[in-house]
Amino acid sequence: MMLRSVPVFVALGGLLTIAAACGQGSADHAPISPSAVSTANDSGGQAVQGRQDVQVTMQDACDPATFNAAIGPGTCLRSGGVSFDEFVAQLTKHGAIGAWHFAPPNANVRVGQTFLATNNGGEVHTFTQVADFGGGIVPFLNQLTGEATVAPECNALEPDDFVAPGGTYKEDVEHTGTLKFQCCIHPWMRLEARASTH
Repeated sequence: MMLRSVPVFVALGGLLTIAAACGQGSADHAPISPSAVSTANDSGGQAVQGRQDVQVTMQDACDPATFNAAIGPGTCLRSGGVSFDEFVAQLTKHGAIGAWHFAPPNANVRVGQTFLATNNGGEVHTFTQVADFGGGIVPFLNQLTGEATVAPECNALEPDDFVAPGGTYKEDVEHTGTLKFQCCIHPWMRLEARASTH
């Protein structure tokens, strides 16, 4: 399911402990140390029988000064962007914030193709296949988005499921039907794909 990975991340435990920073800690999820977060890298990215891989980008617009101050050093590794206060305000008002998204949000794919989800943002994300969309692993963000039920797959994450900025996650398309993916940190980041055999 997960591409072979090379641990490279330096400082991001803050994002995964946002719940604690905001007074919303969960006994079900221990903070993941920065050394446990990894990026994925593979030179053999060609899909079956020459089919093109499905490129997905994970985007965000975090402002490093305010995110790192609110959550912890290394939470955001990019230049400029949306302040943490504005991020919270937009989530409170809309239940989502557009700058945090998967692109494209919808896709038509074929069995045998491979999703290559690359993190072009400044925060850690996941590209997690779920049966149904739901909340993520950060109770504070679930509360702001109104997601009362955590997607069960988000409760079974492993350290190499977390994609650091610049990292890529690989997921093979193995069956037909509707496929759903979400970020288990920012659960409004979603992609829905229709998979067929041709």
